[in-house]
Amino acid sequence: MYSLGLRRDLVARHYLIGGDWGSENELHPHNYRIEVRLEGESLDRHGFIVDLVDLESHLDRLIARYRDRTLNELPEFEELNPSLEHFARILCQALAAALEPTSLTAFQVTIWEDEAAWAAYRQEA
Repeated sequence: MYSLGLRRDLVARHYLIGGDWGSENELHPHNYRIEVRLEGESLDRHGFIVDLVDLESHLDRLIARYRDRTLNELPEFEELNPSLEHFARILCQALAAALEPTSLTAFQVTIWEDEAAWAAYRQEA
């Protein structure tokens, strides 16, 4: 099994809803670290799982949508708590949909909101 990873950073804001989480209920920023991991059992004729430049392009375009934004205001978070778990799923599904069908077997997005807290979402291809 082959794996390919890519990492990006972005700052975005959110506030949690639906419970009493103290200061997390107030609008605040996070310096998110986004880690993408793709897996596949075979390589293309160039020796790639996917073209890294293509992956970077899709990921950068996706990340730009969230950079310096308030997650709560975006349609994909409507009626959702903008938790790390939801954010990881939304990014993973969007990236999987953006990539051309290949021999990929799994996509995973891990989001770190600080040095200690992270969530991941894995999707089988």
